[in-house]
Amino acid sequence: MKFSTISANRLSILFASLALIATSSGQAPTWNPHTNRQMEKYDNPPALIYRLDTSPRMVSPHGAFISYQANVDANGNNIVGDAANECTISVDPTNGNKMVIGWRQFNSVTSNFRQGGWGYTTDAGIHWTFPGVLENNVFRSDPVTDSDETGTFFYLSLLQTFCENMYRSTNGGQSWTQLQPESLAGGGDKQWFTIDKTGGPGHGFQYQSSDGINCSGSGVQFQRSTDGGITWQSPIIIPAAPTDGTLDVDTNGNLFIGGEGSTLNSFSCVRSSNAQIGAQTPTFDQVTQHINMGGDLSGGGINPAGLDGMLFLAIDRSGGPTNNNIYMLASVMPSGRSTTDVMFVRSTDGGLTFSAPHRINDDGLTNKWHWFGTFSVAPNGRLDAVWYDSRNAANNTDSQLFYSWSTDAGVTWSPNVAVSNAFIPSEGYPNQNKIGDYITIVSDNTGGNVAYSATFNFNPSRNQHEEDIYYVRVSPSGGSTPTPTPTASPTPTLTPTATATATFTPTATATATPTATPTATATATPSSTVTATPTATSTATATATATATPRPTPTPRAQATPRARPTPPPRP
Repeated sequence: MKFSTISANRLSILFASLALIATSSGQAPTWNPHTNRQMEKYDNPPALIYRLDTSPRMVSPHGAFISYQANVDANGNNIVGDAANECTISVDPTNGNKMVIGWRQFNSVTSNFRQGGWGYTTDAGIHWTFPGVLENNVFRSDPVTDSDETGTFFYLSLLQTFCENMYRSTNGGQSWTQLQPESLAGGGDKQWFTIDKTGGPGHGFQYQSSDGINCSGSGVQFQRSTDGGITWQSPIIIPAAPTDGTLDVDTNGNLFIGGEGSTLNSFSCVRSSNAQIGAQTPTFDQVTQHINMGGDLSGGGINPAGLDGMLFLAIDRSGGPTNNNIYMLASVMPSGRSTTDVMFVRSTDGGLTFSAPHRINDDGLTNKWHWFGTFSVAPNGRLDAVWYDSRNAANNTDSQLFYSWSTDAGVTWSPNVAVSNAFIPSEGYPNQNKIGDYITIVSDNTGGNVAYSATFNFNPSRNQHEEDIYYVRVSPSGGSTPTPTPTASPTPTLTPTATATATFTPTATATATPTATPTATATATPSSTVTATPTATSTATATATATATPRPTPTPRAQATPRARPTPPPRP
């Protein structure tokens, strides 16, 4: 839904009020993100930082699992006084030791001004380099990263105008090239994107969708890039308005978008079979609505100013009996409840129908929070799910990262296992009462690579913990060096709960999509390049506060001087 300026201002006042009445336990009243949401807007200037203290980086073991801090300084130490949250991870499929995490970076918790932070690793997540932000003193939010099959990384970043930029890295995340001048990647709030990695005509195409609060125009929008994220076609309205969700491509090149629909307890999954044809304007030829996920998306509660979870859609491309199964997972609030469960549905008929919702958290406790649920499909078809969980907390706020997996297309799931120590999600807020809106995982044949935000570090000067970014490796065998496990592939018996299959051809506002040529791509002029000097990796350690070998000072960005501090009036 597109809000008027007056409505948006009233919502801003509402959310500020909710933050003020948050209880001492770190919880606040819940709200429906489909009708009420806090938008990503400029509301604080960059903080003036006179001195940044450091402490040893945090390495947090829990049983067989070890979490390594990613947002560290040039010497590998924790930066005292900053905050980092809302992280997405990508892995180089040609070399699993190379990974990238993007996050919202707050240089000081005294300001809500956020920037596009990132870190990279070359030793499978044990040590991370945080070179800085994409652009100094430029407001950026909602980071989304991905990688193609060659190991090229991409980073989609939202500006305060709700427009975006796409960045590309060809050296494992050490440096980034901005692919278009400021704001010219289209988009909108809560944007997500995916890359077609199939061998069909859409190979390399990038697709993105947003939630209806857009860079331009109204409605829940879809956009496509046929030249590797450099140029983006005019937006197209997505039928059934799937919001706060993600998208993926099956082995036939069909694009699927999932999200919460326009009515309560109703999710949508839409398909475009011709988005892969560069000469055609994409249409959505299959619309499945009223999918029962067992509840609704929510905001507030344990995450006062943020979502309690998004919907994640992913497709099996294993090539086996479960190939092209479509899966959706979300932390939802069941009817009559005030807390959330991690719920899962699957489709074995190309998104026409979906199974009855299956609860993944196995504690059976209806008064506990199971939030920020996300998942990934491994190349061999195994499903890995992670989420925050308060089941072990007497105050129902302190949370741990939990993990479960399935080797039978989600029919059954493994007993849940905690993979992190408990942390206090309500501490370290950067003048914005939330720990972001999502976390992510990327799976391979033996396990999953997780990026999440937690508050393990303690800041004595503020007498509270800090929000930082962590990496942890999860696997059915436990720990960071898993051994391969066979993947079962039984065909599940489904109980269809969604049968709407209406064909919809939107009246597109786009003209014919430009088709990139090698010459056009070669001559495209990026507006900036962010660089950092690669660092040598050091030996892994399992101690609680190990210190990395000092790294050389990162190379400055190509543009000689940082951008001026933005001072536009607040957007709604």
